[in-house]
Amino acid sequence: MDFELRLIFKAIGFFTLIVVGVPSNIIIIAIFVYIRVREKKLLPSNVILTKLALVNLLVIFSKGFPQAIHAIGVRNILNDTECKVISFTYRICRGMTICVTCLLSCNQCIILAPPLKTWIFLKQKVPSNIPWIMVLLWCINCAIYPSCFLHVHAIGNYTTSKYTLYLEFCNHDFRNTAIYVANGIAIALRDFFFVGTMTIASCYIVFVLYQHGKKIKGIRSSDRNSGKSIEYKASQAVVLLVTIYVALFGIDSCIWIYTLVVSSVSPAISDARVFFGTLYAALSPIVVIKTNKQIKTMLMCHTNKQILSLSESTSKD
Repeated sequence: MDFELRLIFKAIGFFTLIVVGVPSNIIIIAIFVYIRVREKKLLPSNVILTKLALVNLLVIFSKGFPQAIHAIGVRNILNDTECKVISFTYRICRGMTICVTCLLSCNQCIILAPPLKTWIFLKQKVPSNIPWIMVLLWCINCAIYPSCFLHVHAIGNYTTSKYTLYLEFCNHDFRNTAIYVANGIAIALRDFFFVGTMTIASCYIVFVLYQHGKKIKGIRSSDRNSGKSIEYKASQAVVLLVTIYVALFGIDSCIWIYTLVVSSVSPAISDARVFFGTLYAALSPIVVIKTNKQIKTMLMCHTNKQILSLSESTSKD
């Protein structure tokens, strides 16, 4: 009974994540691609948000779908090659969500920074080099996970070592202590470096927003909205994204530490860790859609066109 209940909650959780995450990330990508084609340019922050939506989508396809399918009783449908590709894709894209969110917060921090010599250099160089920074981040994450192609196999009747991660469709056998420890250290260094950097950048953004709030506090209420610039509102959205990520990262890390100190871990605990590790891919696009002015304008225009078209067809009838 407990087993069936766990699978029901797991199916509901991951199918909800898919239903929310897939269309919302596609909306962001489609709108920004349309703006890029129509206007021949895209703001650096929106370029970063497009990349974030893309890696979110890949995280959902590579982890959300397998988990949801497993929850409804489908088993052992992947061969070795498919296991390697899906495992590599998920791990790379999960790493990229950390890196891209960090880049987004650092970019906003640079935008808000005062016009001092060092900041001016960054203001000039970072926006124009976003594509190259993205390439570097992809390379960093790809370099961490060569073991996915070497040690991931489909579930089958074979002997595994004690350094094996038993996933829903695949097994990731690290073979020995050295590979297991090296992989863990590389992931930990990446995670804590980028999470730490985005936290520091966000704290600076909060400080600037606080100073800005004090500055406009004495302004007449009718002028306060105009005092809140586009950068101010964009900064609030970035801080919210980082807060969500750090909170989910904290939950994920706490569950991971728990699994290390407890000899027998309940499958429900493992499911919860995977769910919280994937949840950002569905929550972050909602925040972006609700806070990005260009996306809201495009959606409003589309909605108004649909209403106008519907009213015209109704009047003709």
